[in-house]
Amino acid sequence: MPRPPVWLLDVDGVINTRRPVWGPDLSRGTVHSDGEDYPLRWAPRLIARIRRLHETGIVDVAWCTTWCPDAGALEQLFGLPPLGIALDAEALAGDSDSAKLAAARRVRASGRRLVWTDDTAIPDEAPVRRELTERGMGLLIRPHPRRGLRPGDVDRIEWFARAPRREWIISRSWDRS
Repeated sequence: MPRPPVWLLDVDGVINTRRPVWGPDLSRGTVHSDGEDYPLRWAPRLIARIRRLHETGIVDVAWCTTWCPDAGALEQLFGLPPLGIALDAEALAGDSDSAKLAAARRVRASGRRLVWTDDTAIPDEAPVRRELTERGMGLLIRPHPRRGLRPGDVDRIEWFARAPRREWIISRSWDRS
């Protein structure tokens, strides 16, 4: 049985947003990092979907965010189990968008299917997008930074993860990002 896709998950502009579109319930909290307190707000229903997809083995979620050094604090705040971490301190010392692209390329080089959700780091250049998504091996979603992931985006992720690769290639109409 093939291994599930790796979902590289950003935080700011993806989970932490000003106006998530998951209904009226919003949660707020604070993460302490590098001597500062940072307020976060998120949709509990989004977190529940991420948790379910990860815990049922539909996807392997890995943080791919500048928050990676604080992953434990995020998981505690959001009520998520321990997730993978795609970026270490060395990778984050440089350009974070380049480090995130390198993480996506590592997933693809491993032979695993890729789901990547990021509001800024996903490249617009067609050759790079093709490289990451060719042969039905990748799904890239770049949400609006004030709204973050929407229910339909998570539906696409679940469909991509569950669909045989052949079916995904045929149904490229889902790829509207």
